[in-house]
Amino acid sequence: MFFHKKEAIHVVNVDKANPRFAQLLLEQFGGATGELSAALQYWVQSFHIEDASLKDMLQDIAVEEFGHLEMIGKMIEAHTKNVDQTDAFQSTLFAVRGAGPHFLDSQGSAWTATYLNEGGDVVRDLRANIAAEAGARQTYEALIKMAPDEGTKKTLVHLLTREISHTKMFMEALNSLGKLDDPFFGNVQPDETVDLYYNLSTNGQKDERGPWNSEPNFRYIADPVAEHKS
Repeated sequence: MFFHKKEAIHVVNVDKANPRFAQLLLEQFGGATGELSAALQYWVQSFHIEDASLKDMLQDIAVEEFGHLEMIGKMIEAHTKNVDQTDAFQSTLFAVRGAGPHFLDSQGSAWTATYLNEGGDVVRDLRANIAAEAGARQTYEALIKMAPDEGTKKTLVHLLTREISHTKMFMEALNSLGKLDDPFFGNVQPDETVDLYYNLSTNGQKDERGPWNSEPNFRYIADPVAEHKS
């Protein structure tokens, strides 16, 4: 059961309406990295998980993301309010769709459930969530650089901060499962090539080496074809 408390989870102040920036904000309302996508992804994932503490974490974060969706909606509303006769408004998606938020991204593409990444395995879901938070953080960072007023910027900084908080939570959850840096999950055992690194991007020059293609983590294979013929 949901109850809506009629106040934002964090202060939303917009100093001066800017409908062109409001169109950019749509990315975090109806876009792939937006708050609606995150809220629905985490909420649905929670039903796949038997561990009560992990289920509770996902549902808490999902509800917070719905709160963030409301914050983005309020900002879009404020940035498009009482400016419908201006050239700035007429040059945006709002000229056709009307003021306030819509289920569109900044380019006018409709929100779709294909943005969601959820499955039946808690490890893959938590890893997907870390990637989702990283995508959202990157979008917020871009928006902060273009923020037209200090009130909008402060709100966006808070939203970016909470993406980092959620990432830390998901990482701790993975760590509690012993899966933070373990690539193995599921029930199918890998074959004998699991610790081989194939050098498939060579042009005769020196190949770069690192822990991802060197002992003790991997055996470096310069010629995969010859390796499998031997």
